[in-house]
Amino acid sequence: MSGNKWHKLKYNIQEAKKQGKDTLLTFGGAYSNHIYAIAAAGKIFNFDTIGIIRGEEHLPLNPTLSFAKDSGMKIYYLDRTSYRNKNSPEIINQLQEKFGDFYLLPEGGTNDYAVKGCSEIISKINIDFDYVCCPCGTGGTLAGLISGLNGDKYSLGFSVLKGASFLKENVQSLLQNSNINSLKNWNINLDYHFGGYARTDLVLLDFINRFTSHTKIPIEPIYTGKMLFGIYDLASKGFFKEESRIIALHTGGLQGLKGLAGKLSGQTLND
Repeated sequence: MSGNKWHKLKYNIQEAKKQGKDTLLTFGGAYSNHIYAIAAAGKIFNFDTIGIIRGEEHLPLNPTLSFAKDSGMKIYYLDRTSYRNKNSPEIINQLQEKFGDFYLLPEGGTNDYAVKGCSEIISKINIDFDYVCCPCGTGGTLAGLISGLNGDKYSLGFSVLKGASFLKENVQSLLQNSNINSLKNWNINLDYHFGGYARTDLVLLDFINRFTSHTKIPIEPIYTGKMLFGIYDLASKGFFKEESRIIALHTGGLQGLKGLAGKLSGQTLND
């Protein structure tokens, strides 16, 4: 449960136990960090886990799904059309009929409990700073950071999705659910998605290799790599105030590098 995942899961796990649930069910793609984390959480905290995977089965299982299965997760595939409607009452009822009672975690793990958990990240930063940045897939981690800042400093998200202006609405809605309505010290940059979710190119991969070689900090091209590229590029353009201290939140996701090694044919990515 690396990066931001434990923060997203902490209060969800407490709530599942409070409700007397013994099964966690969630959704994700075949290389999902969230699926990986839920499988690990089930093994650690003695939950049965069910992963609803987008698309069709491909054997042998990739490293992400192999880990999930080895951790005890039941894997069930949902065709892409049905998956787009995964939050509909019809699909949820079908899953309840098939699997019985379960605690439902949304794709990516973002809900009010996740925001509460991610808000605690701020208190763990023990140095002064001006900006705190994170990559955005659903907006849950950013909403948590904004909540934790409570109007102080500035939080900047970097969308990993193309055409993701809706993320700003998602974050605003999550903040309103937490009774936080008027904070203006945040934004989401939409310019560094590199073609969309899980898309990349040689420019990004070259940056990641140079960053990892220089810092000895491993990063991946789906989330953290895009954020860091954006931070460096914005800094070169004078976006940040002179002598600003910028916190970049590494959200994990390194498990996905094993699967990406086979997908990025002809391109180079340090393990």
